[in-house]
Amino acid sequence: VADAGYESVGNYLYLASRGQNCYIKPTNYQTRKTRKYCEQLWRAENMRYLEDEDCFVCAAGRKLRFYRSCSQESNGVVTTYNYYQCDQCTGCPVRKQCTKSQNPDFRKEVKICEEFAQHRAQAHENLLTERGVLLRMNRSIQVEGAFGVLKSDRQFKRFLMRGKTNISLELFLLCLAFDLDKYCSKLRQDRRKTHLFPLKKE
Repeated sequence: VADAGYESVGNYLYLASRGQNCYIKPTNYQTRKTRKYCEQLWRAENMRYLEDEDCFVCAAGRKLRFYRSCSQESNGVVTTYNYYQCDQCTGCPVRKQCTKSQNPDFRKEVKICEEFAQHRAQAHENLLTERGVLLRMNRSIQVEGAFGVLKSDRQFKRFLMRGKTNISLELFLLCLAFDLDKYCSKLRQDRRKTHLFPLKKE
């Protein structure tokens, strides 16, 4: 499985091509649980989608219909985006919450990548399983924790040598010391054959 990294269409497709299950946290994993996020009317995620009509319904009950699509290529990966636009936003009772545009002819538009949305939804569903909770508890997507240990606990504030080669060697020794410290901790706790901390039973 893949449980750490950053989400993108390219990364999702790479995991799918290798038959790996994705447990990577979406970038909006934490914010989507907040009340502020749920109250943002302009987000497509907070709109109702009508599959039979291929359109979104905004908070005012107006439909955003599909009107064009375009493809972009990045690092050899072709991504297709679908654009949905409202027929008329004039006189909308929730316009101030939906947009800051002062243009009287403004029409609400959302951009959707179906492939990305499907993979993101699957990753989020995987994270809610018992296996996903276990992986999420054991490893975060951020690497700042390791740097925090080196800077605060080990008092390593700056490199002592100059030059790319010397700095690379110094960083390698730091990483080696970090891993050895974790290994010794496992030896003391008799956890050599375990890779994950178990979930606490309530």
